[in-house]
Amino acid sequence: MFAYNRRWLYLTICIIAIIAACTTLPGKNTQQAKQQSTKTEKNQHNAIIFVADGLRPDWVNSNDTPTLNEVREKGVTFLNSHSLFPTFTTANASAIATGHFLGDTGDFSNTIQVNAPVKSAKNSLVPYLENNAVLREVNKQFGANFLNEQSLLAAARKANFSTAALGKSGPVLIQDVTLQNGESTLIFDDYTGKNEGVILTPEITDLLNKNSLPLKTPERGENNQKGDSKKPGTKVANIAQQQYFADVTTKVILPLFKQRQKPFVMVYWSRDPDGTQHNHGDSLNQLVPGINGETTKTARQNADKNLGQIITALKDLGLEETTNIFVTADHGFSTISKESKTSYAATLKYPDVPQGFLPPSFVAIDLAKDLGKDLKLSLFDPDKNNAPINPEKGEFSRNSILAKNPKQPDITVAANGGSDLIYLPNKANQKDLAQKIVNSLLKQDYVSGLFVNNNLGKIPGTLSLESIALQGSARTPKPSILINFRSFDTGCGTPTACGAEISDTFLQQGQGMHGSFSRADTYNMMGAIGPDFKKGYKDLAPVSNADVPRTIAKALNINLRPLGKLTGRVLNEVLVGQPDTVKSKSFEMESKPANNGLKTVLKYQTVGKTRYFDVAGFPGRTLGL
Repeated sequence: MFAYNRRWLYLTICIIAIIAACTTLPGKNTQQAKQQSTKTEKNQHNAIIFVADGLRPDWVNSNDTPTLNEVREKGVTFLNSHSLFPTFTTANASAIATGHFLGDTGDFSNTIQVNAPVKSAKNSLVPYLENNAVLREVNKQFGANFLNEQSLLAAARKANFSTAALGKSGPVLIQDVTLQNGESTLIFDDYTGKNEGVILTPEITDLLNKNSLPLKTPERGENNQKGDSKKPGTKVANIAQQQYFADVTTKVILPLFKQRQKPFVMVYWSRDPDGTQHNHGDSLNQLVPGINGETTKTARQNADKNLGQIITALKDLGLEETTNIFVTADHGFSTISKESKTSYAATLKYPDVPQGFLPPSFVAIDLAKDLGKDLKLSLFDPDKNNAPINPEKGEFSRNSILAKNPKQPDITVAANGGSDLIYLPNKANQKDLAQKIVNSLLKQDYVSGLFVNNNLGKIPGTLSLESIALQGSARTPKPSILINFRSFDTGCGTPTACGAEISDTFLQQGQGMHGSFSRADTYNMMGAIGPDFKKGYKDLAPVSNADVPRTIAKALNINLRPLGKLTGRVLNEVLVGQPDTVKSKSFEMESKPANNGLKTVLKYQTVGKTRYFDVAGFPGRTLGL
């Protein structure tokens, strides 16, 4: 009996001990987990993506751009870098945000066709995306995320990183396009302090006041002056506005992020040299010096100064050793040409267009002349409530509709600059109409390469949109035809630094543009430095803007989940502890020749399944082909 009770007593004590242990272990484990989390957090690295809009790598040197040059010399320099085509800002902003090619993001150019008229774009169906109000409306049309992909900043927010995006309106908001007011990403752009801007939190407002910084972004002022055909554009860089963004970054945001004691990811989008290169007044109606004058040199120096201020602040705050900096340009740049010997549009007279030069919307005017009579199509302006256009009376528009009834367009031309998009909204006889359009465009000396939607079949002289990663899981309407314009070397000795291209734009010959498949436009500045990047490493492998967020996500252990399949790659070769070598291959693709012998040729490289597009067009009409 006694032995039996002793056994029960012993068993009871054991049970109590086990229960006690079980009730204390979770607390101990939680404490250990917290300690581990704190340890990981303290060792966690940060990242700044610095986008020098429109910066060409050939003009980065120790004299004019010492900070940018030092990033490449001491960190990683990418000698085989690429912008995505079409080489436009919002298009590449979508790649820098998500790590996807444009066939997935649907941001095919700065101006695209959408599903419904956009009120903030004067009820146009082809809005210009470098506008916050427009982006918000377009976002609502496509499931509250027109990019249809998660952005790096959104993923970082979910991973408890502090996040921010500053600089040029349009590409800045695209970095976290699903953001709603009150969420944690800090947004500063041209619209800060205005109705279109993301509302600043009381905390940020207080910090701005304490640092004597305005609550409203300064205007561009003289830098925003484009001039006209008789009056040169700006002769100054975007100094004041960019100084504001640099001051906000270094005096408010970085100190705040350090105070929070958690990692951060920031995108800083420098409008210079892009804005100044577009508007400069150094070469009115002349191809030389074009975008290589003193004003654009000052713009490059301005961007370099801003980056230098940010790096100095990182040092002063003790953040330099834990912060990666990835510098990229969304695209290269070229000088505008407005000359053509075949264009009907160039034979007409217009106000503010020198005699014999191409007017804005020359593609639409030429198509209307060539096809309009037989198909009974007239020209309309979608940006002015579909007002009719009569080129013979000196009228033109930015974007154009060709139709019997403008409310039911047969052809929509979205003019963008170095390339244009054509949409065929009416599905009836689409293939037949596409063939007629291609036949018309093949007559023009300003065309160099045509790409058509896969649904239209194989048309001689053209390649498919799929061949250049423009056919994917995009939610926005897919273009039917993409027109690449002729480009050429102006003869300075460095073709990629001195390219010129035909441009469908209101800007003048001699000013700056991009968007073409010229190597001058696809060749962008890229470099990286920081704790996760190798030192003094020269990367010869092909890289692109679509690789930037995926590489940063890998370095910071952020889970960036793709939906579409058209993604960039992780640049493992530049990361510390990874192998140096990368296997890449070069390819050339060409279309079946058209009846006049013209064929679209594409040169590209690959690493694994990822493509890098070098150059494309008609042989002899594209710089670098």
